[in-house]
Amino acid sequence: MTEVTSDMQDGLQYLESADSVIRKSLIWIKQQCIGGKGVSNEKLDEHQMASFDLAWCAAESTAARFAAEYARKAAAATSGGVCLEERMARVFCAEALQNIHNRLRARPQSFGLSDADVADLASSTLSRFCQTQLDAGNLEALGREVIALNGVSGAYLLDEHAMMMQDTFRKLATNVVMPLAEEIHREDRIIPPEILDPLTEMGCFGLSIPERYGGLQSDDHEDNMGMIVVTEELSRGSLGAAGSLITRPEILSRALLKGGTEEQRQKWLPQVALGDPLCAIAVTEPDTGSDVAAMRLKASKCDGGWILDGVKTWCTMAGKAGLLLVLARSNPDRSLGHRGLSMFLVEKDSYEGHDFEYRQVQGGVLTGRAISTIGYRGMHSYEVFFDNVFVPDENLVGGPAGEGKGFYFTMAGFAGGRIQTAARAIGVMQAAFERAVSYSQERKAFGKPIGDFQLTLVKLARMATLLTVSRQFTYAVGSLMDQGLGQMEASMVKLFTCRTAEWLTREAMQIHGGMGYAEESPVSRYFLDARVLSIFEGAEETLALKVIARSLIDAV
Repeated sequence: MTEVTSDMQDGLQYLESADSVIRKSLIWIKQQCIGGKGVSNEKLDEHQMASFDLAWCAAESTAARFAAEYARKAAAATSGGVCLEERMARVFCAEALQNIHNRLRARPQSFGLSDADVADLASSTLSRFCQTQLDAGNLEALGREVIALNGVSGAYLLDEHAMMMQDTFRKLATNVVMPLAEEIHREDRIIPPEILDPLTEMGCFGLSIPERYGGLQSDDHEDNMGMIVVTEELSRGSLGAAGSLITRPEILSRALLKGGTEEQRQKWLPQVALGDPLCAIAVTEPDTGSDVAAMRLKASKCDGGWILDGVKTWCTMAGKAGLLLVLARSNPDRSLGHRGLSMFLVEKDSYEGHDFEYRQVQGGVLTGRAISTIGYRGMHSYEVFFDNVFVPDENLVGGPAGEGKGFYFTMAGFAGGRIQTAARAIGVMQAAFERAVSYSQERKAFGKPIGDFQLTLVKLARMATLLTVSRQFTYAVGSLMDQGLGQMEASMVKLFTCRTAEWLTREAMQIHGGMGYAEESPVSRYFLDARVLSIFEGAEETLALKVIARSLIDAV
């Protein structure tokens, strides 16, 4: 088996030292927060800054480990010399170590650490490793190689099946989505049939649905990698006009597979796989955001079903969708928290515009208005009002046994949504990176292409490195999820890639200078689209504090 170089091995050793310090801090915080029933949420809230930083430390350390493993695999496929993939992995490892050290050094007392603990992350050998990898000359050389390869940033290392899917959907994104993307964004249009029809024909909406229910996924195992690759390529074409189309059927199908009755699966999954109806997810409420357990939309039992009253917001695709997956409070006892929530399937007509009003024969009214946004256009995100909306008993997810379990079905759906959001971030980054590399060779300043200047080369080197690490981090977590593992890592990769996408698209915009700020330039759209990634499918703060840090603290 081909091994990585001694330099990469040194980097992995330094990561072990960092992980030991991170673990020591997690143990200290846990000790401060232990109450009568384990770790107290109230006490943990007193350590939010430290918890947030530790979540980021752990995410970057995990990403660096996956990058090193990727470098090892890439080295096995090359003949001699240090491959591009390892050089990028070493650069990222050095950046991760520097970031971890800087966070902990800034306020060690908040982490329960001594100066000596932090000093372990600044030993002379560790510092030399970081200085060597982050040296301007090293990054400049890496940038020149990236330009020489015309923006190629490392091997994908996909299997034959995933490569076939990548090639198919890359062609669709390039030939169909990209030519329409700017018009959809600038005119705030709904996604047109020119995009929806071929995606439906290719089975795009059935990627997360098993074959026995009419989807493309094997009945024997999940295929997160297929979903990730397709999402990445479609997001490269346009986040709002294509890349996010799979998210809603992904969440709905996972929720039904987790908690739906067999009758519900047999009825709805084949239809969703065909994109008829399109679906939307109604979970977020105006005053709750990511605090799912605080949902207020009321579900009242009535003869033959339930009556829904209340408001949902940020319900993407709600107008065009014919089926809404709705989380509602079915038990009025608010002390039950998330245990008082149930999930419902609400049917409606499909509408094209920015506003809709659907009237039921029973008298209920469902209305929606699109929320104006700076980016992520094409699907429209709605505020939806439920006024005496009737839902039959057969549309309570899980039937009578599913009452009070809606929160768990939601979480099952969102786990897939997070890894898919990471794939969306990669697609947006790839599009921005390609434009940046190309423009750096076209635009001249002071007599030569701006891509010949050291600062631009260093920018491109870091962009290539972070893009590649983000991609391989996502692929690795997708493989774990195919094995039934990787739930927390899915949150980590979502946290990491989405923030990275915001930085990378900003740099691509900066390389374009004034043209980057022009609406006619695609990089301005990439920047606006990237900004939403750290907000939806689990806001950055909620993921870091309530999912990643809490899981890490519980585990020590």
